[in-house]
Parts: sequence; C-alpha cells; structure tokens
Amino acid sequence: MKQTERANFGSRLGIILATAGSAVGLGNVWRFPTITGENGGAAFLLVYIVCVLLLGIPCMLNEFIIGRRAQANTARAYSKLAGGTPWRFIGYFGVFTGFLIAGYYCVVSGWCLQYVVASVNGGLDGDPAAVEHYFSDFSTNPWKPIVWLVVFMLITHFVIVRGVEKGIERASKLMMPLLFILLVVIAVAACLLPNATKGIAFLFSPDFSKVDSNVLLGALGQAFYSLSLGMGCLCTYASYFSRDTHLTKSAVQIVSLDTLVAILAGLMIFPAVFSVGGNVDVGPSLVFITLPNVFNQAFSTIPLVGHVIALLFYMLLSVAALTSLISLHEVSTAFFHEEFNISRSSGATIVTVLCCIIGIFCSLSFYNTDLSLFGMQLFDLFDFITGQIFLPLGGFLTCLFLGWYVPKNIVREEFTNQGTLRGRFFSVYLFCARFVCPICILLIFLHQLQVI
Repeated sequence: MKQTERANFGSRLGIILATAGSAVGLGNVWRFPTITGENGGAAFLLVYIVCVLLLGIPCMLNEFIIGRRAQANTARAYSKLAGGTPWRFIGYFGVFTGFLIAGYYCVVSGWCLQYVVASVNGGLDGDPAAVEHYFSDFSTNPWKPIVWLVVFMLITHFVIVRGVEKGIERASKLMMPLLFILLVVIAVAACLLPNATKGIAFLFSPDFSKVDSNVLLGALGQAFYSLSLGMGCLCTYASYFSRDTHLTKSAVQIVSLDTLVAILAGLMIFPAVFSVGGNVDVGPSLVFITLPNVFNQAFSTIPLVGHVIALLFYMLLSVAALTSLISLHEVSTAFFHEEFNISRSSGATIVTVLCCIIGIFCSLSFYNTDLSLFGMQLFDLFDFITGQIFLPLGGFLTCLFLGWYVPKNIVREEFTNQGTLRGRFFSVYLFCARFVCPICILLIFLHQLQVI
C-alpha cells in the first residue's frame, strides 16, 4: 500500500502511551518482581537500570529508526532498507517471533481474567494449600482457560480492528493511566502493612556481594524482555510516528515509564510478601499462588480490604497484559494487511484465529502432558524458544544491520529528524549500537545456550 495511506498516531501523548503500553506488560508486573526476588533485590535493580540505559535505549532507537524510515510493517521495513540482501529476513523473523509470543501470551492473559473473577467470588479464599490447589485445578482444566484466552483475544481484536488512532491510541490513553493508578494504590496499601519496611529495604538497599555473572546476565535478559525488544512491536509502532517525532526523547520517556512501572511493581509485591514472612524467591508462582495467600494473611483482620486489593491487583495484571498483547497483535495484523493487500479487519481476523489455535494447544498442554515437543510441554516450549532464543537473536541481528549495514547518513538523518535536531548523542548511540549492544546480547544468548 502507499505510504500516504498509512495511519499515524494522532498526538505525541498517544505515541508515548501506546509505545510504553507495548513495553509495559506482564514482563514488568509479573516477571520483574519474580526475577528480582530470585536475584537478591536492590543490587539486581541497580544492574537492571544500568542495562536498560546501555542496552534498552540504543536497541529501542534501532527499531524506531527502521520503522519510521520505512513507514511500513516490520517485514517490509527491513526489506526497504536491506534491498534484496539476506538482511531483509530479519523483519520477517521479527513478525514471526511476535506472532508466536502472542499465541502463548494470551494463555497467561486469560489466567489474569479468571483471577479477577476469583477475587470477586471468593475463589482465592482459604489456606495456602487451597490456593495452590485452585491454580492447579484451573490451569489443568481442559476448557476453562481456553474460554478466557478466547475472551482476551476477542477484546484485543476489537481494539485492533478500530485502527491505530481510534483503536490502539485511544485504548492506550485509557489503560495506561488506569494501570498507573492501580499500581500506586496497591503499592501504597502494601507499604502501609506491618513490617513492610523489610520489603522496601530489600528493593532499595543493595548488597553488592550478591552480584555475580548470573545477576548481570539476568538483568540484561530482563531489560530486553520488558522493553519488548526484538519482537517487531516497536518497529511497527514507529512506522506510525510522524516525521517530527523526537526519537531519542521518546525512547528515554518510554524507558523511564517502563522502569517506573517495574519499580512500582516491586513496591507492590515485596512489602506485602515480607509483611507476612513469605519468600520472594519462589519463582513464577509468586503471582498466582504466593500473592493470593499474602493478601489473605496480610488483611486477615479486614477480609474485605484483602478482597479489594486482590481484585485491583489482578485487574492491573489484565490491563498490563492487554497493552502488550495489542502491540503483539498489531505486528502481525499490519503484516497481513499490507503484504497481502487485504483489509485491516481481515488481517486482524486471521491473526486472532491463528493465535487462538496456538493458545488452545498451549493451554491444553497443561491438561495433557503428551502435548509436548523436545521433552517440553508446548507452553514452555513456546516461551523458551521465543524468550531465550528468538528475542536475543533478533535484537543481535538488528544491531548488526543498523550499526554496520545501513548507511551512516541514513541513520543520522533519522536520529536528527533530517538535520533539524542537534544530535549531540549520535556518536554515543552509534557506538552502543555497533559494539556495546551486540556484545551484551551475545553474552545473553551464549548464557542461555549454556543453561540448556
């Protein structure tokens, strides 16, 4: 389709909120507290912030430059800059990665909706064993998780078919403020609990003796995951940026918002867990098993307050999941819409149906363990391949592509908005894109291969 026919975000605020919404998701509210709890707290947080500055901002700028320069979906954007060279396949790889992530991401998103309902009807009440049993029963049920994942995909579909400005931007302007309000309310409630200061100290009083290679590489990986790098989202959204959008300022603002959400998530979870003497290093079960028990114990004298906090928390998780799933869906929708010259609605329908099919099989792999490949159930396999292999590989190749293949004058033109900006940090950015980021991402990738 012609470039002039492409939609654009209607305002600078829309750009920031929509793109921040792409980055802010379960990676911040669920994964960040989990990884931080497993890696010692404050020391990990400081290393993570350094990684975000050194890795996150340059890699985000890479995708912004490619997307806005080409004004096309991720696959076509790389093709425009790569010509007929093999570099063009990086774009297709990004679309494929985003599509696979959306396929299994909707499963966890559906769990969040179920827990919203459970917070209302008292399904999360009871002793710790009952709460653990509730999660096990639900996740292994053959049809309940499927119903919720389909509902979540249909909500996402409704936003996507309405377009960029009336759908994605409008939804982001509603959901992102709501997300921040919920975060602040729950964080304040958690910090007011007895012994909550221990959780605050865990997050902000670093013990550097706990910093080792695993912490360093874990922080690098989390920075990559939480900023939605390497999955085509940022490149696709940047294609809707206006030509006068200040890319560097936008990247700094989005990274700042993303990091703030991660810190607030920590303030929301760690004080509550420490207040009841719980463990913060229990891994992924922290959100769906440990926290319901924490809410029950922390507010045992006022059960109604505990129910309200639990409800707000799982509403928060659902909103965070939706903002990210919208961006993942848009990557593939834009691809089908533009590459196959079909309507946006048709492209979105194809993506929704295919993602539901993938999600159904991933969900059923909890019910039937025979649904597995290479010794892993399908859900874990999709999570592992995309998060541990595809994302770092795509980011690594993008750094090499923009840092060494794309002509320097093109990169400078986009960085400085055709020379209208001073571009004081261009040399720093280019050095990071050429050397710092590829080396860091390569370390992540080699570390993951070593873990396998």
